[in-house]
Amino acid sequence: MFTLSNRMSNTTSEPYRHDDHHHNGNHHHHASGNIKLAFFLNLGFAFVEIVGGVITGSTAILADAVHDLGDSFALGQAWYFEKISAGKSNPRYSYGYKRFSLLGALISTVVLLTSSLFILSQAIPRIFAPRHPDAGGMILLAVAGVTVNGFAMARLSTEKGMNSRVVALHLLEDVLGWVAVLVVAVILLFWDVPVLDPILAVMITLYILGGVVKNLRVMLPVFLQAVPPEVDLAVITREIEKLQHIHAVHHAHVWSLDGVHSVFTAHLEVNTLLDVEAYMKLKEQIRMLVEHYGLYHSTVEIEYPGESCRNTASDS
Repeated sequence: MFTLSNRMSNTTSEPYRHDDHHHNGNHHHHASGNIKLAFFLNLGFAFVEIVGGVITGSTAILADAVHDLGDSFALGQAWYFEKISAGKSNPRYSYGYKRFSLLGALISTVVLLTSSLFILSQAIPRIFAPRHPDAGGMILLAVAGVTVNGFAMARLSTEKGMNSRVVALHLLEDVLGWVAVLVVAVILLFWDVPVLDPILAVMITLYILGGVVKNLRVMLPVFLQAVPPEVDLAVITREIEKLQHIHAVHHAHVWSLDGVHSVFTAHLEVNTLLDVEAYMKLKEQIRMLVEHYGLYHSTVEIEYPGESCRNTASDS
């Protein structure tokens, strides 16, 4: 019984050049630094918002504080995983640290869910008994919010990495949220319609909860090791069974480490004993197949004619 293992690589056919490595290293540290800056700006201002929301009596400010706090968690994860993304696996975490992002996302989701429910408990009663917030204070906070988040977004918008671009989109949402708060604050400064503040708070909070539900729908299948939606396990199995010398495939599994990197394992029954050349050819075919379907890691076990499968679990 033999095992073939493959892990996809980011290398190209071009020769390795030291200046390329140096350039990529500088870009990696630069992106990490910008995400770090955005994290501290966002987190610090989220606490300013909480204090400002209490002082001004604005539930919309508090709702936006929850939004920024949630984005701070997302930024913190992005910064952390940007730093360790080049790290290798170790005896303790054999797949590396990619799955840690799921834990961070779950913590962020629980914090956002709890905070959002609290804001709704404060905002909904105010719709029926509105209180006039301090519109001038709201304007000052809104201008500061647009400035802080806009600055952080501008720093990240020049980066090319996917991580940085996703974070920049989060910050763009924050900027637009603060623009909405600014518009409501200006209206309240001239017209006595205090109900706009809790209505905006409810709208912002419902938007946050929509994101929470969306994240949960993505996270739970990953936690439960479901086959990723972009992968058709039956198709992969049929492709393998078409290969020369393959009699059947069983115990085939695909799951995702973190929602991005997928792992494939299977037992391959061959119909004849393989010599070295046939074995190497099969190994190369599996490598190409795995690469074609974008799988991060694969391990397949070869079972020769008449050999009993070691894994007798009936649910596999």
